[in-house]
Amino acid sequence: MKALIASFLRNNSGATVIEYAAIASMISIVILAATFEIGGTVLQQFMDVAGAFAN
Repeated sequence: MKALIASFLRNNSGATVIEYAAIASMISIVILAATFEIGGTVLQQFMDVAGAFAN
């Protein structure tokens, strides 16, 4: 039993999975923020073009 607990405490594979999940979540947050920023810029350009056609 003692050997099983020691083996469990030395196992780092769970920590690696958590680290990869944290990295993936940070990347997705950056992508989301960039998408919102680009979306606002693209919307303004479409509004400018629509305004040019309306006049």
